[in-house]
Amino acid sequence: MSLKPVLLFLGIGLLPLTILYSQNFDKTKSFQKFEGYFDFYYDDAQDKMYLDVPELEKEFLYVNSLSSGVGSNDIGLDRGQLGGTQLVFFKKAGNKLLLVQPNLTYRALTDNELEKKSVEQAFAKSVWAGFPIVEESQGHYLIDITPLLMQDTHGVAARLRQKGQGSYSLDKSKSAFAMERTKAFPKNIEWDVLLTFTGSATGRELRSVTPNSSRVTVSQHHSFIALPEKGYQTRNYDPRSGSYPFTYYDYASPVQEPTIQRFVRRHRLEKKNPEAAVSEAVEPIIYYLDNGTPEPVRSALLDGGRWWNQAFEALGYKNAFQVRILPDDADPLDVRYNVIQWVHRSTRGWSYGASVVDPRTGEIIKGHVSLGSLRIRQDFMIAQALMDKPYAERDDNDETMLNLALARIRQLSAHEIGHTLGFAHNFAASTNKRASVMDYPHPQFGLVNGKIDFSNAYATGIGNWDKVSVAYAYGSFSKENEDEDLRAVLDKAYRDGLRYITDQDARPAGSAHAKAHLWDNGQNPAEELEAVLAVRQKAIDQFSEYNVRKNRSYSELEDVFVPLYFFHRYQTEAVAKMIGGLDYNYSIRGDGQVRVKTLSKSMQKQALDQVLSTLQPEVLVIPERLRELFPPRSFGFSRSRESFRSKMGVSFDPLAAAETSADFSLYFLLRPERANRLVLQKASDAKQLGLNEVLKELLSSTFENKQKGVNAAVQEVVQWRVLDHLMGLASDNEVYPQVRAAVVQELTVLGKKLGNDNNSSSKTLLASAISKFIKNPYGHKSAFEVVKIPDGSPIGQACSDAHFN
Repeated sequence: MSLKPVLLFLGIGLLPLTILYSQNFDKTKSFQKFEGYFDFYYDDAQDKMYLDVPELEKEFLYVNSLSSGVGSNDIGLDRGQLGGTQLVFFKKAGNKLLLVQPNLTYRALTDNELEKKSVEQAFAKSVWAGFPIVEESQGHYLIDITPLLMQDTHGVAARLRQKGQGSYSLDKSKSAFAMERTKAFPKNIEWDVLLTFTGSATGRELRSVTPNSSRVTVSQHHSFIALPEKGYQTRNYDPRSGSYPFTYYDYASPVQEPTIQRFVRRHRLEKKNPEAAVSEAVEPIIYYLDNGTPEPVRSALLDGGRWWNQAFEALGYKNAFQVRILPDDADPLDVRYNVIQWVHRSTRGWSYGASVVDPRTGEIIKGHVSLGSLRIRQDFMIAQALMDKPYAERDDNDETMLNLALARIRQLSAHEIGHTLGFAHNFAASTNKRASVMDYPHPQFGLVNGKIDFSNAYATGIGNWDKVSVAYAYGSFSKENEDEDLRAVLDKAYRDGLRYITDQDARPAGSAHAKAHLWDNGQNPAEELEAVLAVRQKAIDQFSEYNVRKNRSYSELEDVFVPLYFFHRYQTEAVAKMIGGLDYNYSIRGDGQVRVKTLSKSMQKQALDQVLSTLQPEVLVIPERLRELFPPRSFGFSRSRESFRSKMGVSFDPLAAAETSADFSLYFLLRPERANRLVLQKASDAKQLGLNEVLKELLSSTFENKQKGVNAAVQEVVQWRVLDHLMGLASDNEVYPQVRAAVVQELTVLGKKLGNDNNSSSKTLLASAISKFIKNPYGHKSAFEVVKIPDGSPIGQACSDAHFN
């Protein structure tokens, strides 16, 4: 039982006298007591939790999370997954306490209390719960907080329903407090609750990861956290900085100023000696690696995470950023620890960096990284497929493959930590000597003396752009000239050739930025695709049964071939976006950056030629000697989502593989947004590449080059995909009439050519399909189902950044 001080003032001189007492409630005398930021009590007879509320209307943070998850990437309920961060306070209302969340999106930053009140009353707030007062003693209130803790705060049932896994509800009779993770500390208190959801599974994913899919049990964590100490300084957001914006609306802003306020999200960091060129931090930023992470992954994650200290050292900090192993007695969900967690799932999937953020200021209080444990195996398999007979002589020849996979893991560690430091993706970095770990780097290989070179697969260390982002968010500047000095940092970065473009301009299939793509490489994406195809061809030429260990099923060999066959998929996507492509920046007035310009015709034509090369039979045909290595699947080795699919029953289907690969290229080439841009750029400049030219080139390259044998069969498959995509483009509701007219015009010409060839039943059928479409070029529905491309992402470095405020 702790003794807490009360200060009394006696007599005229107000002399202090400290009396020690312990807060007692009659109700709790037989309960287990936890003393901390809030004191609370556990009644094990009723499995109930009681909270001592010592002060009303004092704000604090409430965070929920999952301490144990479901184990499926598709469902997305992972161990260590953070929920939202809410600023809340207790307010007395009659005979109960309300847990109130004020609305911080809309504020009035003014000394005028009435103006503040008017904004507060204009927008809704949220009451999380109401608790009858069980007992009151010496200004303290005792409440039964069990209903708040023993509910589905994290939204598990809703997520299962959303993902089509079934309808579930919380079964409190099968739920209980988990006392081993229920703790109290001076600045935070932690509750852990075992929750069981009962229902009937309708989804395969849930059934595959539960011992009994009618009873799904996870653990939910709740944290009450003291607000950070005063003294944190906000920093203005700049769209060129690479930081995430923290925003709210200030209705007290002068009329000539915007109401929306934007600041960067960042950890608090200050030098012990601000005047010194090099100084230690008042409090360094320390991340703790999950102590359950095995070697050699553990060392790789530590190494990659520590790269960030290079950027802080460049600012004059000494050991300001550190990565250590999580102490054995520490809980990874404890807000006092920034954590890198090694998360297991049934399939490989996303990694992500999440943060607990002060909703008032944008200060990052806790960074929480979740890394999928199966991600390392994808790069291992890529290297396994690209090596020349790695298991011809011995089965332990794994060093090259393991080194590549570990190089990837170092990048992943640095990347996800970057999100929790406040940084967004930079998908333009790969075109500038891999200038940022915040890009998604595809492993880069080359041909040296006719052999595949693995030495430059992944970059090492922090990138030049990352140093710019750290300088902007964490650099020390005089308050009088801070905005000017921050602009100077970004202006210099642009002069040095560094570029920053993030998700909104890289992820959409119809996006147009010439430099922003996922999992690409090279300053010129089209030239890099040519190099990638050369590496791919070399690897296919040398691929053999020796790409798996002895005594392994040939079904495993087939699966190893998958990432090799589709090795060019992401670079193809990058190149397709150059057609009708643009170059632009998140520029601001006066910064001298290029606002927007259309790519030259020569660049677009080069890109078009390279995309069309991926549709050629010589690229798509799988050699007969390899087809002979892929017999029907062995018993116990059924196809997975990462396997080739087949339209031929049990047998390997090389035509489906070719069809899928061609479909992937055509999907990005013939996007409605791209077609519309091609129409505009031709209308704006008659010398530019136009949609009609693209269509003519496409049809010429896929219909006029006659093939024989298997190559002819593959070509016919490609032709049907071309036709299907063109019809789909013309009938799309988002295209302009000029696009529809161009497609109909080119298909009309093609139909006549095909109709005149009476020696080919396939061409007659193609001509018939074209004739039918031209009569009604609206609402086209494909008559063919294309085999879905095997999962490839996340490959290289995919993640889902999830910041919460």
